Amino acid sequence: MRALRAFCAAAERESFREAAEELYLTASAVSHQIKHLETELANDLFTRTARGLTLTDSGQALYNDLQPVLDALDMVIERHSALPARGSLRISVKPFFASEVLVPRLNEFSKMHPGLNIDVDTSGENTENSDASIRLYPTSSAPKTADKLFSVRLIPVSSPAFYDSIKVRAGKIVSDFPIIVHDSRPGAWGQWQRSSRIRLPSDSKTIRLDSMIAVARAAEQGLGAALIPAHLVDRWLQAQVLVPLFDHELRAKDAYYFSCHSSTQENAALSAFRAWVLQELMLDA
Repeated sequence: MRALRAFCAAAERESFREAAEELYLTASAVSHQIKHLETELANDLFTRTARGLTLTDSGQALYNDLQPVLDALDMVIERHSALPARGSLRISVKPFFASEVLVPRLNEFSKMHPGLNIDVDTSGENTENSDASIRLYPTSSAPKTADKLFSVRLIPVSSPAFYDSIKVRAGKIVSDFPIIVHDSRPGAWGQWQRSSRIRLPSDSKTIRLDSMIAVARAAEQGLGAALIPAHLVDRWLQAQVLVPLFDHELRAKDAYYFSCHSSTQENAALSAFRAWVLQELMLDA
């Protein structure tokens, strides 16, 4: 049964690592279980490449037959369980916001609602299957029913070693100053330069990345300076793996908003979660 569940998890995520996280196992344990299953069936279930996993035709056929059986088995176990049925919440959040803002605080809410299953989905933009979501919107076009959590304030940060290498003369950075740029904010450094009146070197090297996690990691590794939303980098600053470069912040024209996708009057768990989010994550002073 463990091997069958591991197979279905890996098939859905096309990743042994992500399947292992769901099942609270190591990736090597999941890989070993599936390899044993393939030996038992004398069939390859996955095609393994440097880019990841894909199901073989045999693997897809097994998944199609197996997943409904496992779902039915879970329903049988739940029907005969003496424990009360658990409620559930599915929350859609961007990965960096989840890891740096929501999840570090989520233990408190979970303790307040021990009978509630909480599924935090960081897989993409689609919020159709979620009860609630936290997303970034321009303040001028945010959903009317959404609750504003906090405005975006971009602060320049770097590794401590990079900070020590910076030289500024007469309001101009005269040392090597590579800049790390997030794809969604290509003009942010130019805006920061104009509003701060601190001139960047005209020949600054640019490192462009498509995720905020990658931007923060690049800055941590000393690859350059990055502009990151203040509340999303608090823990990095406290741990001193990143340090602020200058006092000036760039106030962006967008903010994080919390949206419910079903009625809080009909969903007590969602109503409780919304109240908790508004208390804990409304971070603007």
